[in-house]
Amino acid sequence: MREPATDYSDYPVQPARHPGRWVGTVLVGLLVAAVVWSLVTNPRWEWDVVAQWFTAESVIRGLGETLKLTAIAGILGFVLGFLLALMRLSSSPLLVSVSWTFSWIFRSTPLLVQLLLWYNLGYLYDRISLGIPFTDVTFFEASTTTLISQFAAAVLGLTLNQAAYSAEIIRGGILSVDQGQLEAASALGLPAWRRNTRIVLPQAMRSILPTAFNEIIGLVKGTSVVYVLAYSELFYTVQVIYNRTQQVLPLLLVATLWYIVITSVLSVAQYYIERHYSKGALRTLPLTPLQKLRRLLAIRSTSPSATRKGDR
Repeated sequence: MREPATDYSDYPVQPARHPGRWVGTVLVGLLVAAVVWSLVTNPRWEWDVVAQWFTAESVIRGLGETLKLTAIAGILGFVLGFLLALMRLSSSPLLVSVSWTFSWIFRSTPLLVQLLLWYNLGYLYDRISLGIPFTDVTFFEASTTTLISQFAAAVLGLTLNQAAYSAEIIRGGILSVDQGQLEAASALGLPAWRRNTRIVLPQAMRSILPTAFNEIIGLVKGTSVVYVLAYSELFYTVQVIYNRTQQVLPLLLVATLWYIVITSVLSVAQYYIERHYSKGALRTLPLTPLQKLRRLLAIRSTSPSATRKGDR
């Protein structure tokens, strides 16, 4: 006969103790409180000046130019990077060499140098023409200084620099997909475009998205380098203002806060896009912050204490 099972119901349950966690929490809490107290009580931060210029018309215009540069360079950079990644993965030695050389050059030189080079392209080439190579047939011709304006130089520099990094990000994401799945899809007779769009890219996006969003956030901050071209984006606009008013620190805080706002919005978008592409990898998707809040409110509304208060 089997022995009766031991009854553990009367055994006391001792909660796990984490003294290190409590000590760390207290120390970090004190540090955060000290930083907040310094920000609030130190009059030299001049928060009234920050509030005055935060939504000023000139600052908002500069913010719009920063967003425009980010959107154009981000879209064109990732489209060109996708083409370069496909070239790097092709079986053509020429395409592989061109893609590798492009990434090597633009990742090896500072963005500031690239911007200045594009802006001064008119020194190397007086005119830019489009036609049939090695013939006198020309379809389009214009002065280089007319075509390469401050905005054009900024877009060229940011786009080509972004494309070099995007190509490696996309190539790494594609290579992360198990080749056995492609072989199985080929054995089933699926065409190449369907294999790439239905099998490769959805899985590659899980590896591409985190790094890609880091690059986009870096691009937002990288637009500040365009100030060397005297293009009126956010950072250059702030510089012009504090050179006139001598309120350097408050105006720098204005730019800092706007950059934080932009990157925060991008981080929220990253969370939801990554959550969408994780459907094939997770059985149950994690709750969004809004869903967690709704669940918490629902639990509190149905708790025994809330029910007793309702009965009264």
